[in-house]
Amino acid sequence: MELTDELKAFLGETACTLKGSVRRVFMARAVRDLGAGGQRLAERELGWSRVLVRKGRHELDSGITCVDGFAVRAQEGRRPSAAPAHGHHGDRGRSCQRR
Repeated sequence: MELTDELKAFLGETACTLKGSVRRVFMARAVRDLGAGGQRLAERELGWSRVLVRKGRHELDSGITCVDGFAVRAQEGRRPSAAPAHGHHGDRGRSCQRR
């Protein structure tokens, strides 16, 4: 499947307006609707992290929301923007422009 420029803009802008679990579930639904190869397509065309899409897929399938650890990291004396352990950078590569 090929994404039109309009669809790319819609998906990208919508994902940028959402946060946390709601954003991951939106991304997972969009990728599911893209069909086979949707994760790679979304990664290549939209810049979406396949790790986040997979996490959203687990949340969507199980109905259980993964809790983000921002509060825990702050309590440990780390800034929320500090790089996570094991080189995992989540969605830092996304190209959202906040208004």
